[in-house]
Amino acid sequence: MSALVDRLVAHVLGLEVRLMACQARLSAHTDPEALHELRTTVRRLRSLLRPLRGLPGVEQLETAASGVGQLTTPLRDREVLAAYLLEHHQPEAAQRRMAQMHAAYPAVAESPELAQLLMILDAFPRFLRASQRQGLLKGLRQRIEKRLAKQWKKLDQALHDPAHDRHRLRLLIKRVRYGIEAYPDLDRLPDAAMPRLKAAQSALGDWHDCWQWLVRAEHEADLLPCVSAWKTTMAKAESRADRVLDTLSASCFKS
Repeated sequence: MSALVDRLVAHVLGLEVRLMACQARLSAHTDPEALHELRTTVRRLRSLLRPLRGLPGVEQLETAASGVGQLTTPLRDREVLAAYLLEHHQPEAAQRRMAQMHAAYPAVAESPELAQLLMILDAFPRFLRASQRQGLLKGLRQRIEKRLAKQWKKLDQALHDPAHDRHRLRLLIKRVRYGIEAYPDLDRLPDAAMPRLKAAQSALGDWHDCWQWLVRAEHEADLLPCVSAWKTTMAKAESRADRVLDTLSASCFKS
């Protein structure tokens, strides 16, 4: 048990360092990947916390992480769209969105949401150690394994549902994938699971991007030249996602 708690504390401290580095990069606007890495780090933190629900400090930390996620989701969506537009010969539309991002990066770095998350995260290792001393972490390994198994079961059921929702599948795959990465020693999935989860997430991500951009094009006229290409790409992404999901289901989640 002590070794598991030590790894948890070390993981939390590592995530805190990464978040602080992302904050500094956003503040200085030094590179285009800072916002994306901030979001993936927050996602990894939330995956680490999910099996720990009910322990002191977890609810507050989850709420703070959710706040940063909600703040940055529309900004990341705009950032990805701008990159696509620039790559596909729509420089004016891309520049309009990139200009909006110029002020957004330091605003995220200085946001109360990120400050709140870092403050609570800094105190969280002490909550873990206090919980350990009070005997609240007995059965922690079993708690985590049970939670991971529940996530895997939900994904299994969704994959075998003929009327599956691609949006929900995408979220479930993310949860399973980041859960494995958060607790690699407790992973019980086949060796092939991780690369196939990544492939499925990528295919569903391409589909989701096109779906989201088509919705935006209904209200943003400068996106209309891209609509035809997005419809074609979305149809191809749907087919690719279905093939990848069938492979994932057959090889890793057999009925």
